[in-house]
Amino acid sequence: MDSISVDELAQKKDRWYLIVEEMLAAAGITINGNNAFDLQVHNPGLFKRILQEGSLGFGESYMDGWWDCDRLDALFTRILHFGVDERLPKSLTDITRIAYARLFNRQSRKRAWQVGKEHYDIGNDLFRAMLDPHMQYSCGYWKEAETLEQAQLAKLKMICEKLQLKPGMSLLDIGCGWGGLAQYAAENYGVSVYGVTISAEQQKLAQERCQGLDVEILLQDYRDLNRQFDRIVSVGMFEHVGPKNYDTYFSVAERNLKPDGLFLLHTIGANQTNLHVDAWIDKYIFPNGCLPSVRQIAEASEKRFVMEDWHNIGADYDRTLMAWYENFKRAWPALSENYSERFERMFTYYLNACAGAFRARDIQLWQVLFSPKGVEGGVRVYR
Repeated sequence: MDSISVDELAQKKDRWYLIVEEMLAAAGITINGNNAFDLQVHNPGLFKRILQEGSLGFGESYMDGWWDCDRLDALFTRILHFGVDERLPKSLTDITRIAYARLFNRQSRKRAWQVGKEHYDIGNDLFRAMLDPHMQYSCGYWKEAETLEQAQLAKLKMICEKLQLKPGMSLLDIGCGWGGLAQYAAENYGVSVYGVTISAEQQKLAQERCQGLDVEILLQDYRDLNRQFDRIVSVGMFEHVGPKNYDTYFSVAERNLKPDGLFLLHTIGANQTNLHVDAWIDKYIFPNGCLPSVRQIAEASEKRFVMEDWHNIGADYDRTLMAWYENFKRAWPALSENYSERFERMFTYYLNACAGAFRARDIQLWQVLFSPKGVEGGVRVYR
């Protein structure tokens, strides 16, 4: 789609255009400019839509083909680094969402299944094509890795080493995804694994992947868990728990962990404590999600656990997301038979926006290791 010419835009300049132009200029972004991170505008209604609908309007207008950008990841890095997003007026929808989150439990038992159906059940063909062979839909560890597969294997090893897994141990995997970690731990460390997920498609593939191993995969809400394990791990699931359930979540972990056990929490985290959820991400990608802060994790866990280690590998998520995006682009000709062009734009926007957020250090990725009473002599944590 062709961009509107500079002359045409100059003729159409109104207060909406001028406000957005000034906001973007603070981040060095030019409308219809020559840089890869500049917006190429196809519909002059974009500027009013951005100011009236905020992040939701910005994302939906991209899905609608109103604008393009050669490097969406770089665009979002600049927007977040220079605080352009903070200057956007809050829409009524944003205000209502925050008020609802304060009053109601957006991650109740009934609502918790929504993200499974709307995101994780999209299609295993999509995730097979986009992810590594172990289908890790979480941050890889790129310390010494050169490829996505190497980074995800390094992450799996790091988790198992931090948990000090030994043959014969039992491992609870809360939010087990497609079973990649369960398979890896059972095959390489000789442990028995009990995994739970709220996605029917994930359960199906995880059961196939772990066939013949000492692994059980159930479609179950974490709140219903009630048996003790030597070790507990939870990767990329806490983002769906919600502030009103943090205390419950840690009480479940405490209830299910043996007195001499270890619990590793792997989660995306927010720099500040608030209930703000990006409206576009909430509507199209992860409904009812909310990123925890350091304070929220500490307050919810301090009554029940000793924090043995806190490891931030958030910068590695940028590279992980860009690797997923390259896989997604490469696979799109085949995937396009089952997914629409609008879906392609939606997923492109999602992966690049998230990569930009991690690159700008606007959000983090934490691995937090807990023990019930403190490990005698301390834990020499694997890196």
